[in-house]
Amino acid sequence: MCGIVGYVGPRPSQDILLAGLARLEYRGYDSAGVAVIDDAGSLGMRKKAGKLSVLRDSLAESALPDGSTGIGHTRWATHGGPTDVNAHPHLADDDKLAVIHNGIIENFSALRAELIAEGVTFRSETDTEVAAALLGREYANNGGDLQRAFRDVVNRLEGAFTLLAMHQDQPGLVVGARRNSPLVIGLGEGENFLGSDVAAFVEHTRKALAIGQDQIVAITPDAVTVTDFAGTPVEAEPFDVSWDAAAAEKGGWSSFMAKEVAEQPEAVANTIRGRIKDGQVVIPELDGLDDLFIGINRVIITACGTASYAALVGKYAIEQWARVAVDVELAHEFRYRDPVIGEDTLVVSISQSGETMDTLMAVKYARERGARTLSVCNTQGATIPRESDAVVYTHAGPEVAVASTKAFSAQITALLLLGLHMGRVRGTVTDASADVAELLELPEKIAKVLSSEQAHVEQLAHWMSDTRSVLFLGRHVGFPIALEGALKLKEISYIHAEGFAAGELKHGPIALIEAGQPVFVLVPSPRHSALIHSKVVSNIQEIRARGARVIVVAEEGDAAVLPFADEVIHIPLAGAMFEPLLAVVPLQIFAMALATAKGLDVDQPRNLAKSVTVE
Repeated sequence: MCGIVGYVGPRPSQDILLAGLARLEYRGYDSAGVAVIDDAGSLGMRKKAGKLSVLRDSLAESALPDGSTGIGHTRWATHGGPTDVNAHPHLADDDKLAVIHNGIIENFSALRAELIAEGVTFRSETDTEVAAALLGREYANNGGDLQRAFRDVVNRLEGAFTLLAMHQDQPGLVVGARRNSPLVIGLGEGENFLGSDVAAFVEHTRKALAIGQDQIVAITPDAVTVTDFAGTPVEAEPFDVSWDAAAAEKGGWSSFMAKEVAEQPEAVANTIRGRIKDGQVVIPELDGLDDLFIGINRVIITACGTASYAALVGKYAIEQWARVAVDVELAHEFRYRDPVIGEDTLVVSISQSGETMDTLMAVKYARERGARTLSVCNTQGATIPRESDAVVYTHAGPEVAVASTKAFSAQITALLLLGLHMGRVRGTVTDASADVAELLELPEKIAKVLSSEQAHVEQLAHWMSDTRSVLFLGRHVGFPIALEGALKLKEISYIHAEGFAAGELKHGPIALIEAGQPVFVLVPSPRHSALIHSKVVSNIQEIRARGARVIVVAEEGDAAVLPFADEVIHIPLAGAMFEPLLAVVPLQIFAMALATAKGLDVDQPRNLAKSVTVE
């Protein structure tokens, strides 16, 4: 979950590293550090606990000497607390070698014991320093050949890791390796870059290379070489970054989260664009891949966190349109319970980053057992799409805030498209014109929610800034949105929040209701199912009778809920499968506004990082 960046070229590297880390800080903000090799051939390093601003202040007081070779790191702590000494880079070989790392080295304890027996002393509690010390030893054993030493080291490491290293005796060279952890290459003119994702270097180049599992890259100003862990040359996969640096900046917004909530109409529109043809959903990436969907008798959607709630919405859509059974599995549980899957199973994975470790392991497990695999992803060049038989990209643009908003909406949109595409291929949807019309209206309707209800919801959050617990209820496709509303509130406001299926109330959760308890209720349209609507209204009456304060999210014109609601948030009329994309927006705004009223950082909530690249 850490962010890493590397640079070699003609320019001073320190500013390039800091700018790259600023765009990667969403991956971890417990500490940060940089190392550069200066023009005199000496390695300088500075690292500080705390957010990147602490490191910036330190460098402003006492800058490192200019150097055109450098590596930088922003950390989400795993081994060892967030202290100066545990921050990266870590040094070895008499402080001439610098190493940074993302991931967890699972056999670090045995390696550490081996090195201690040889007389090595350690300054930190980290697994990364063990890798640095091991690399320092192998560098000496290989006569100063950094790339060969790197190969020897990575072949001894177990777990998930991306490592970058440089040595002051070899300026103009940065070496990196990846196993189950992200690393991409940025191609410049007379300069080259490495990063956890393209945000690290998109300011300087939009030409990139994706490297695969168990591969090593060496960059110099004029060359990039990629090999496998045995040293055999391999071809890296080129791609162009579809967005520019401005897309990853606040652009005058108070927070990245506020910006990304506002970008949802565009994110949904971009996900739909190019996928409607002659009144049907046709996904170009799936052209010629109809066999993925023919002959299956089961779909498993696997994901974590917010993406798993998008998956629950997708379950309803795919079952309705493609007429195939769908299960939703948490990725971190999937492979550990020995699921029954095979060639008649389609496993759909969802990951904004395409690097979520639990989800990646689930995809690999599915492929090993002969299942067909498809990923829904937002990030070009990511690992999960490359490990899958097919991919549907969401085109939401960069999402920097840790709490996902526009990526969630884009994921639901992609799953709606997938459901209609599968229905067409399988022959279960013959006329999709009404649903396609609904899809095309979604961006405008989301924009309407933002313009008509944002001030109302923000005021509501301000009034409730001292609230200690909030509950969310929903039925049918409203249930996943209730779960997502609770998650958003937990993530950034640090208060108790839970989402429930409304029908579960009488089976236990109603015991939580007491006088003044705020409860958000997602009310489905009575136009789609009068029965479901009436059941939810009954749920509202049950909790009102016990003193709950009821905030209803309901479609415009739904008069039946008015006598029983303390507050009503209106959303435009939409089909049942499309309501979640409208209903979630007020819940995102509420969580953001409540956290802001409490004086919290909505972009960087405590203990969380954007991309979970360790199990």
